[in-house]
Amino acid sequence: MKSLFQTLTRLIILVSFMTKISNAQELKTVISVDLKKYAGTWYEIASFPQRFQKGCECTSVKYTPTDKDYIIVENRCKRNGKESYIKGKAFVDENSGNAKLKVQFFWPFKGKYWIIDLAYDYSYAVVSHPNRKYLWILSRKPELDDEIYNSILTRLKEKGFDLSDLQITKQIKN
Repeated sequence: MKSLFQTLTRLIILVSFMTKISNAQELKTVISVDLKKYAGTWYEIASFPQRFQKGCECTSVKYTPTDKDYIIVENRCKRNGKESYIKGKAFVDENSGNAKLKVQFFWPFKGKYWIIDLAYDYSYAVVSHPNRKYLWILSRKPELDDEIYNSILTRLKEKGFDLSDLQITKQIKN
């Protein structure tokens, strides 16, 4: 009886451990990104809420390559009826196919910016951090087709994301 109890306990621990391993799968990026195609304006369709974006709507970001070793990043949103703006730099991680960047808005701090999903025509992109606590779904237009959006959500779930905190970003039409 004691042997059976020990075997069951070990089995439960093993199953629990294996579940944690599968949930902790390494986040993969896209294979490569053409930074010239990626450049330009993107609209935030949905994201995990972040303290620095609290109260934002009509959120967009513009990426501008430079002839130096970085990309200019300009984030904009409307907060309480006023435009909020911040400018930073993104640096490409070597040997990442341009899919892993580090974004810096305040020296010396840099945040990981991983492109984990990207349309073949660069019409949408999904960006995250390897810890999965940050997530942005971006589109070249202020709206994204429901079918495309739902297929992105399906792939995110397959990548181990808990989407219960995902919030749609309000984009006001002109």
